[in-house]
Amino acid sequence: MFNLHLKAITARYHGVRFLVAAPRTTIDLSAPSGEAIIIEERPGIEVAVNSGPRFDGVSFDTSAVEVVRVAAEGIDIWNPAFDVTPADLIDGIITEVGVAEKDDSGVFHLETLFSLDS
Repeated sequence: MFNLHLKAITARYHGVRFLVAAPRTTIDLSAPSGEAIIIEERPGIEVAVNSGPRFDGVSFDTSAVEVVRVAAEGIDIWNPAFDVTPADLIDGIITEVGVAEKDDSGVFHLETLFSLDS
């Protein structure tokens, strides 16, 4: 999980502008707010294990890969694919076609990113 929400809170606290980078395909102009976004949940095993080359304490053996459990077996794991950062904490959105920033009233005009297609 990227946990951009916590980073956005920290940026706001320290007076730093917070911009996110996202492809336009992730922007849903029909969603009334972030609360309407359905967060994909990924399998818990993705964060319960880690893999890498075998290490004998001195050197890595890249010809052998080991999988190691890093979470206790049997615990419940919630593994969201992303989080939703409240729009009031975001100062700009960087996309593959341009940047959308808030106007003087604090409103994004994301539709301008999509008008670039025509």
